[in-house]
Amino acid sequence: MAQPLSAAAFIAALRAEGVKVVEVGTWRTHNRNNKGAWGPVHGVMIHHTVTRGTASTVALCRNGHSALPGPLCHGVIAKDGTVHLVGYGRTNHAGSGDDDVLRAVIAEKALPPDNEANTDGNRHFYGFECENLGDGKDPWPAAQREAIVRASAAVLRAHRWGKDGPTSVIGHAEWQPGKVDPRGISGGMDGIRRDVAERLKHPASWSPSAPKPPAPPKPPTAPKPKPPTTDERITALERRVTALEKEK
Repeated sequence: MAQPLSAAAFIAALRAEGVKVVEVGTWRTHNRNNKGAWGPVHGVMIHHTVTRGTASTVALCRNGHSALPGPLCHGVIAKDGTVHLVGYGRTNHAGSGDDDVLRAVIAEKALPPDNEANTDGNRHFYGFECENLGDGKDPWPAAQREAIVRASAAVLRAHRWGKDGPTSVIGHAEWQPGKVDPRGISGGMDGIRRDVAERLKHPASWSPSAPKPPAPPKPPTAPKPKPPTTDERITALERRVTALEKEK
């Protein structure tokens, strides 16, 4: 049974994984804990926001709206890969989902189809909202996708999840029937999970795009001797003939 990380441990894990973090207001104590439990936690859930514009998206995810009070996630992942932390604790991001999916997440086994909404997900999942229209056309920049992978890996690494399988990271569509997010992301959630699993094979500081260190210089090779000229060969031949004549 995994207790949630402290806010300090959470942000430290993100930074150690190379995530660029922006702290928004009093995010460490901004939550919905008065509405229900936060924890035990079992995984990370990825969403798209159906919005455009980082500043307005961050404000919406922090404050929520009339039908759904904020915070709506723990971190907002902007197009440039920056993660804006807007809340910590119970947040309104996951809603109700499938208990069979939750059991698979806990066991790190293959996810079953989500066909019912009978379990409180806000209690059990860290949530990251990603700035994207979710129409399948709005691009997912490489920096944003990399931040999704790094942020997810940071949480898994801190909890020591991911040793039996990669399904501690799921999309909203895999949790709650009728949801489609995160729609359009390169490789889908299976691709995200593969990349998270690869990160966990390396130290948190690892970067797949880091240039390889230069190969050590080769030791200098001695220059090849120049072949003798015709005059030099004739001179050497004459010396051998002279030496042979002296031996007679």
